[in-house]
Amino acid sequence: MFNKIIMIGNLTRDVELRYLPSGSAVATIGLASNRRFKKQDGSQGEEVCFVDVKLFGRTAEVANQYLKKGSQVLIEGRLTLETWNDTSGAKKSKHTITAESMQMLGRTGIDNNHSNNSNYTSSYEDNYNVNNSEYNSSQNQQKNIPEINIDDEIPF
Repeated sequence: MFNKIIMIGNLTRDVELRYLPSGSAVATIGLASNRRFKKQDGSQGEEVCFVDVKLFGRTAEVANQYLKKGSQVLIEGRLTLETWNDTSGAKKSKHTITAESMQMLGRTGIDNNHSNNSNYTSSYEDNYNVNNSEYNSSQNQQKNIPEINIDDEIPF
């Protein structure tokens, strides 16, 4: 069997971090991903998929430290079905993603109004050249790698 999901989206709320009795970190994030399409009448349509994602270990701690509502991430993992009984005894279920890897996209953690991230921002930008077009351009020219512009729609 094969169970693999790759999803790019924005966080719908801040990261919820907790620790298991074993000391392992577990974070839950809400992720929203939208799809634009052309309707039969020619007008533009859009649908949004909301899903909860569970992150574990160091990935959970990194997410808690650097992500906030609105941050864009790429999640790679597997689809799981959670079931439980609500307070009235009715059986409930929902699909979630159990993340195997997470990649921060966009300007993640770079917000001068968010004081917890201000120290991280400057050191991260200095060390990893986030959004440094001069650095990226010179690197691409040295390696002869063409610069690719990706639209919001992914063609697969």
